[in-house]
Amino acid sequence: MKHWRIEQVAWDRFDPSKVDPDLVPLVKAAAMVERNGDDYALYLKSVFRDDPDFQRAAENWAVEEVQHGDALGKWATLADPGWDYQVCFDRYRKGFTIDTKADASIRGSRTGELIARCMVETGTSSYYTALGEGTEEPVLKEICRLIAADEYRHFKLFYDHMKRYLARENLSFLQRLRVAAGRIGESEDDELAFAFHCSNEDPATPYDHNRCIAGYMGRAMSYYRFRHIERGMGMIFKAIGLEPRGRMADLAARGGWRLLQWRRERYRQALLKAANENAAAVPRAQAA
Repeated sequence: MKHWRIEQVAWDRFDPSKVDPDLVPLVKAAAMVERNGDDYALYLKSVFRDDPDFQRAAENWAVEEVQHGDALGKWATLADPGWDYQVCFDRYRKGFTIDTKADASIRGSRTGELIARCMVETGTSSYYTALGEGTEEPVLKEICRLIAADEYRHFKLFYDHMKRYLARENLSFLQRLRVAAGRIGESEDDELAFAFHCSNEDPATPYDHNRCIAGYMGRAMSYYRFRHIERGMGMIFKAIGLEPRGRMADLAARGGWRLLQWRRERYRQALLKAANENAAAVPRAQAA
């Protein structure tokens, strides 16, 4: 059941003068990934085919994920009236597919699958909190607040089911840590990079993973603050069976913050390099 509806958002408060141009490409890309929740629900229902309680939970989760995509897509259309949300999403869905009829989880166990979902919800809850706090545009701020709250509830949903399966499958701490670390590492895979490509680049432009992930991450990481990493690390610790508060969690959060800063600078340099190359290419093309 939805906890809010798109019609309840105060769309009449949209203020184009407060739109951050660097944020618009991120919202467009996020709309693609969120709207694809239907396919992920099919995958989860296939993996948990004999668990009707979880299947119902996955269906309800997907309804909210799709609404997230539609809300973000509507906002992006207000910010960029020439942008076609549906066309871009159709393009994304044709080029990025998942196995919706999987016989088993790609994480090796159902517990592992649910830990991976907890990692995703941790990331999205922190991300939308960061975007919401980083924008002055009132409608986007409201949408991000609503989505972040949904994602935090989704974390609890998957965490509760994970505990149920952990009692059966008894994954060790190292196995749980391995799944969590692996899923976090996948944040730079094609899901986000291709979403950025489909939602922000001309269809005639060939897809290049490195260019697109730099375009996405180089912008996204600038909105994070230490408090977002600290909160997210607490959620990660909880999912893998560690105390979410304390000295170890604090050290991990500080390490995560330093890593983010390093990655942010790496992507910033990549964006600057790409911009310089494009600028140099223009005179050459004019001369030709």
